[in-house]
Amino acid sequence: MNNKTYDCTEGLEDGSDPCSCQDCSKACGPKPVPPPLPPPWTIFGVDAMTVIMWIFYMAFLLIFIGAVLVAWFNATCCETLGERFENALRILFSSWGSFCVRHPFLVILACLMLVAVSSGGLVYMHITTDPVELWSAPTSQARQEKDYFDSHFGPFFRTVQLIITTPLNKTFMYSPYFGGSDVPFGAILDKDILHQVLDLQLDIERLVATYEGQKITLKDICLAPLAPYNDNCTILSILNYFQNSHAVLDHISGDQFFVYADFHSHFLYCVSAPASLNDTTLLHDPCLGTFGGPVFPWLALGGYDETNYNNATALVITFPINNYLNDSVRLEKALAWEKEFINFMKNFKNPNLTIAFSAERSVEDEIDRESNSDISTIVISYVIMFIYISLALGHIQSFSRVMVDSKISLGIAGILIVLSSVAASLGIFSYAGVPLTLIVIEVIPFLVLAVGVDNIFIIVQTYQRDERMPQEELHQQIGRILGDVAPSMFLSSCSETVAFFLGALSNMPAVRTFSLFAGLAIFIDFLLQISCFVSLLGLDARRQEENRLDIICCVKLPEGQTTKTDGFLFRFFKKIYAPFILKEWVRPIIVSTSLTHCQSCTADSYVLDYFKNMSKYLHTGPPVYFVVEEGLNYSSPDGQNVVCGGVGCNNNSLVQQVYEASLISNYTTIAVIPSSWLDDYFDWVKPQSTCCRYYNTTGAFCNASGKFLPSVNVGHAAYSAAVDLYSNNTEIGATYFMTYHTILKESPDFINALKNARILADSISQSLDHKVFAYSVFYVFYEQYLSIVYDTALNLGLSLAAIFVVTTVLLGFELWSAVIVSITIAMIVINMFGVMWLWDISLNAVSLVNLVMSCGISVEFCSHIVRAFSVSLKKNRVERAEEALAHMGSSVFSGITLTKFGGILILALSKSQIFQVFYFRMYLAIVLLGATHGLIFLPVLLSYIDDWTPTISYLKHEQHTAKKKIFVIITH
Repeated sequence: MNNKTYDCTEGLEDGSDPCSCQDCSKACGPKPVPPPLPPPWTIFGVDAMTVIMWIFYMAFLLIFIGAVLVAWFNATCCETLGERFENALRILFSSWGSFCVRHPFLVILACLMLVAVSSGGLVYMHITTDPVELWSAPTSQARQEKDYFDSHFGPFFRTVQLIITTPLNKTFMYSPYFGGSDVPFGAILDKDILHQVLDLQLDIERLVATYEGQKITLKDICLAPLAPYNDNCTILSILNYFQNSHAVLDHISGDQFFVYADFHSHFLYCVSAPASLNDTTLLHDPCLGTFGGPVFPWLALGGYDETNYNNATALVITFPINNYLNDSVRLEKALAWEKEFINFMKNFKNPNLTIAFSAERSVEDEIDRESNSDISTIVISYVIMFIYISLALGHIQSFSRVMVDSKISLGIAGILIVLSSVAASLGIFSYAGVPLTLIVIEVIPFLVLAVGVDNIFIIVQTYQRDERMPQEELHQQIGRILGDVAPSMFLSSCSETVAFFLGALSNMPAVRTFSLFAGLAIFIDFLLQISCFVSLLGLDARRQEENRLDIICCVKLPEGQTTKTDGFLFRFFKKIYAPFILKEWVRPIIVSTSLTHCQSCTADSYVLDYFKNMSKYLHTGPPVYFVVEEGLNYSSPDGQNVVCGGVGCNNNSLVQQVYEASLISNYTTIAVIPSSWLDDYFDWVKPQSTCCRYYNTTGAFCNASGKFLPSVNVGHAAYSAAVDLYSNNTEIGATYFMTYHTILKESPDFINALKNARILADSISQSLDHKVFAYSVFYVFYEQYLSIVYDTALNLGLSLAAIFVVTTVLLGFELWSAVIVSITIAMIVINMFGVMWLWDISLNAVSLVNLVMSCGISVEFCSHIVRAFSVSLKKNRVERAEEALAHMGSSVFSGITLTKFGGILILALSKSQIFQVFYFRMYLAIVLLGATHGLIFLPVLLSYIDDWTPTISYLKHEQHTAKKKIFVIITH
């Protein structure tokens, strides 16, 4: 032969173009190089964040010291206005408290009617369990792209998958008869093991489920791309190289002396040419699967190195199942079969096989299972809190008066009020059609109980410590007490309500829903406590004065002399704890160490086994689709060349750019070249094709589109879902080009894959001058991480701003008090981030809900003490802080701190990782950090800050003393 040969970069004499980059490496430009990783951010060679935190620490410390040394702040008109506002609140709540005690049954009846009407909306309650609805807003980019994909191509198929390994630890060598190096095979590719795996695969194919009396098999729901001519299900398994047949697996070619070809040679050929209809060995068996498509080895094998598939240590079997967008009946059939599959696999035993498995419904099933398994833990947690509240409210004077002085019935009533406020909030929003989420149901009772219990202890313990003034009746006493404590309760409840309602501005559905329900529940709880609970307190006080037993109020003890004493906890705070932490040498230590601390700061599930094996063995990640929206003219050469990847296509076409991205897969996470329906279509219709396109029997023309694309008569075909046809199947609308991500193991891998896919899609869109987007099934869940930092900053910033504004107004425009509250809460939140880092708690929607909740609960630890300090009658700043800590601090400690601490400890017994990580750890951190900042750091800080307002406390002392006397005379 003396024919001229051509380089792949040269055109032919007939005018044919040179080969494309994908077929000819010489035709490619320089191999793309990923951008270098950004260098670590340093300042003078030290980690920048460490330097910045130390600068802030030193700056705050210097400002604090300077502010203490220079007392410059004097009373202004704001204090005068604040004093009037404070007095107005005191008179308002005092009058209301007196009314509630004088007309208890009227108030209680009105509250019951309000709760009943509000809770009636629970009949319209709808609980959202769809993860997409929970974590992705309808207006988000990922959600809109998912909806576009589903509406044009159908929803992403459901997946049932097995990852199979063997405990046998052996390898064997295969020596090809026709020469070549020996090839080692792993134990999982032993023929006996393959036969056992094939038995399992066939058993799964034969599974029969029942749905509403109908028998459902795999063929009823599986993906069968060539149906109805070929109704075999798509099964991505290397056993499809052997046509899912024991007989084909045992095929052998040889004589009595030698084996020329067997399953070894067939396997080696098929992993290199999975679409082959003839393996060219002496077996001449096909590699193409029984469903009419290839099984790529990187999808069906795991644990190999590079492309040495013979070294695989795991088999991966995948059953794609049809998904249905608006067909609930067919979807329920798929769910029924998946349930049958899960039950079958849970009971499957084979000593030679270790199997991890999962179905599409597995994650939701396991979340439900773990939630149900932890119901007993949650119930025990709440029971412990309820028992503590009921017993701790009472102040027992003597053993003989245990049942008189106890307040079990009042404590139970207080708990019922808290639960009623939650039910009323759920009911009101259910009337409005707002769906509930599991986060709302699990978190809001905890939150409202924390706030409600704190207020209950403050009201009751203030009453227990109070001495009735001469000629003062019970309703006047309780009214006066409510006038003292209700402004503080109003301050905390109003701050939390506004903060949560502002949190509803979040784009995350789970965070928005939680914020709405929480804000309304806290406000309703406040209204019920200053009305219904105050009325009940009046009734209970009368019972106690009449020496009637608690619970059994009809039984009355004989009159006896009683001596009123302070409780142990109050005496401890007043005599020991408060004086100690406010000593001159202790206070600077507390401030500095608090700032330094601020600076630093399911195991039994089969699905967990599956995720571990998936990360360990799989080599290919989820499919990713590059979707070209409708409007591109595929009938023009220009429209074709900007998309295709073959000869004559643009160097920056869609296929070419995705191919180049796959060359640096470690950076882009794009694993392989995309499948291109357009290039395959050109190959199929070109004149050199071996297909004659005539029916052998009639000689009639065989319509090309009948087998390449779907039609009414033929059904599915190779690219049945990749092309959206319209105008009676004569026009091309939206299309997609599919490839795969590399294996994604951790959350940062998924986030990085989403980022890079969008960057690539934007580049393609610019090249095509046409909209292209990337879509994968996990994008809708991980998109939240792209904006989680912004959402966190926005929600926490709005919450702190709301707390500052409300605190400023309700504390009588005392600006510094509001600043102190805001700074302390900010420190608690910063420490929460430190705890999350130490405990490896990721920042996501669930943890963001808890962070927003921590802002609300922190108000309870701070605002009561700050207000008690601001209205204290003591002249000395340290004495005022000591009095506030003794009176309010002891109530905060016995109320929210001990109540929540006891209940949270029980959550440590939870089996669910969700409860262990996001509830037990974060709840424990919220309570401990809130208590340490509110009961240690805050009083010390107040003892310094008061140096700035030396005249105000004296004015308040004189005015308050006079007005207290006038109030008693008027109300009498």
